[in-house]
Amino acid sequence: MPEIRFSKEEKEVIVRKLQLYFSEELDQKIGQFDAEFLLDFFSEEVGAYFYNRGLIDAQAVLDKKFEDVSEALYELEKPTEFVR
Repeated sequence: MPEIRFSKEEKEVIVRKLQLYFSEELDQKIGQFDAEFLLDFFSEEVGAYFYNRGLIDAQAVLDKKFEDVSEALYELEKPTEFVR
């Protein structure tokens, strides 16, 4: 799995969300440095779980689409003496 990297803008948004969560849910202030450190930790230690879940979900969507295409192709077949 490639390393999870965020653009500067993405990182700023995520850091603000972490700071807001700590403030509203945990009634604690967390500085930008600590929030960035926490984000890096989650990216390195937990990110693979989210990444893998995304791949599994994408595979399920593709499987369904391939099934739909397969059914559509079957409907286009012309009758012959051969049975499949």
